Amino acid sequence: MRPAHYITLAIAIALIAFLYWGGNTIPPSKPVLSERPTGMPPGSNPMKTASFDSVLAASKAALPKEASDELNNIEKELAATHDSSRMAAVFLKLAHLWDVNKFQPVAAYYGAKAAKLENSEKKLNFAGQFFLDLMRRDDVSPSMQLWEANEAIECFKRSLEINPDNDTTKLLLASTYIDGTGETMQGVQMLLALTREKPDYLPANLLLGRLAVKSGQFDKAITRLEGILKKYPDNSEALYFLAEAYKGKGDKQKAIELFEKCKKIVNKPEFTKEVDQYINSFK
Repeated sequence: MRPAHYITLAIAIALIAFLYWGGNTIPPSKPVLSERPTGMPPGSNPMKTASFDSVLAASKAALPKEASDELNNIEKELAATHDSSRMAAVFLKLAHLWDVNKFQPVAAYYGAKAAKLENSEKKLNFAGQFFLDLMRRDDVSPSMQLWEANEAIECFKRSLEINPDNDTTKLLLASTYIDGTGETMQGVQMLLALTREKPDYLPANLLLGRLAVKSGQFDKAITRLEGILKKYPDNSEALYFLAEAYKGKGDKQKAIELFEKCKKIVNKPEFTKEVDQYINSFK
């Protein structure tokens, strides 16, 4: 496992923390940004998305009989319900049933249906984040990833209709475009707009720094990440990606110095081991 895996999801977790608690986070275990095919026109995505009908049909076929019987009863209740508030409650029953039986994509879909009916900013953000988490699983197929990304985007857009000034929702939406649909420039433009309005907005600057490193724009990455570190000198994400930027420019000694500092701040044996192995691979 590359040591970046312990760092990059911290950015995504930070978005959730800012959304609900405004708290600090710890280094986690998988990347925020997935690889996308190169040589594609901006905003294009050749992958065919999965459909909810196909996801539901496959899930129903694998549902245990007892749960299937319960599902039939809830679906009958839904068919007989026309009041939107009562319908939202039935959608939540469906979400719970699918979640208990470990069919999370279907659970997320019905949770989002309820959130849309309730028109709740918080619940729409929660539903969008649920899809975002599913989208980032290691075992998700490209067509499912694209479907989950599109569902997340719809939730975040609806949330922004309720509260257009929620910067964290904008950040999550930008991340979904970059991470899930391959529409990198659309996500980047949203991040740049956020940093124009709020130059010190940490999560957007971290994502932009990460993207600059990934795309080989090392000078831009260094400028942005060093700007972050002037205000947040112990930010492990900024240190890690700054080290990667210097490594990309060929300054191995500076990169090693920054990786060593990052190790001390993270202070986790497994992370230290991975960083040491990574340093030995290029020094």
